[in-house]
Amino acid sequence: MFKVAVLIWVMLGTVLAGSAVTALLTVQGLVASPMKDLPLAALVGFVVAMPLSYLVAAKISRSGRGRTA
Repeated sequence: MFKVAVLIWVMLGTVLAGSAVTALLTVQGLVASPMKDLPLAALVGFVVAMPLSYLVAAKISRSGRGRTA
């Protein structure tokens, strides 16, 4: 399950980091110092994706247990 969670984290982290940076750039009042705020927004996106990827991987693992190939 860990390998699946890492793969999901890479994809979900990229999406959430990009969404956070896009949201930061579209709201005019948020970007006071972009050299500090943009990397922070990307980091927050990747960190938030960690527990979410674990939950998704657990859900995938749980739904595939009863099936046979």
